[in-house]
Amino acid sequence: MRGRAGYCRTADSYVRDLFKADAQRVLSGMNLTAATKIYLRVFDVGLQNTFVYRWNFFIRSIFGILPLLGTVFIWGAIFEAKGQGINSFDYGSVVFYFLLVLFLQGLVTPTDDEWEVANDIREGQIGTFIVKPIDYVLYRFSLFCSNRLLYAAMTLPVVVILFFCYRQYVVWPTDWFVWLIAIWSTAMAALLQFFISLSIAFLAFWMLEISTVVFIIYSFEYFLSGQMFPIAFMPAVVRDVLVWLPFPYELSFPVVVFMERVQGAEIWSGLAIQAFWVVVTGFMAKAMWRIGLNYYETVGG
Repeated sequence: MRGRAGYCRTADSYVRDLFKADAQRVLSGMNLTAATKIYLRVFDVGLQNTFVYRWNFFIRSIFGILPLLGTVFIWGAIFEAKGQGINSFDYGSVVFYFLLVLFLQGLVTPTDDEWEVANDIREGQIGTFIVKPIDYVLYRFSLFCSNRLLYAAMTLPVVVILFFCYRQYVVWPTDWFVWLIAIWSTAMAALLQFFISLSIAFLAFWMLEISTVVFIIYSFEYFLSGQMFPIAFMPAVVRDVLVWLPFPYELSFPVVVFMERVQGAEIWSGLAIQAFWVVVTGFMAKAMWRIGLNYYETVGG
């Protein structure tokens, strides 16, 4: 969620040029093919601009190993001192859990989207999308997908090495159905995180600085989405509340599905709740965009 703002500016100018050829057709005829072409080109330019930071991604992934190693060592000491597992997790399953968390974080977690959208609003770049027939949410989603795809590809070698080093703890599902459900849940987790980050970013319509809100939400996500430790380690009463909140479905749920730690009706109820929060946050992002845009035009942004 933190850091750089760069490729968004180039993408804005690229889209501006792109409209000279395609936008009028979309506006007049609502040509679905032309509209799709616009977002595919945005995706393409997002890949090109993100590729500039490929070594930054690679180095970041290498240094990302250090917290993982620290976590593995700490939990190794805890399990050794305790002499038994915790809520059906042993040392090996905890290691596998954090390996999956590391991989999924790179695949579905936004990095700089909040800052880029907030900069668009503060610097007046958002005005480009008021007069052009393009959906800003789809535009940002195209850039989000290109960024996550390239980031995951660049960090894959490091992830593969880690999985190989800890291969004795890796247990791959043998049921193809588990793979399908895990992939679907991962896609829903990406959408959920994207809509949440976009909703936070749209607060910039009314707030000069959103960093405080970003870090507050991130703190909740870090603790309640299973990044710090498996949610199964929490007291039962806390887990019973969390199951109805969006945070576990941002990361923890796809991981435990892949690890086959949820079964039967629990899978379907989890998928339903996850889909519910995707729809809610999606509508919230669109509503905040419309309301914020009206406010932006009213105050002469």
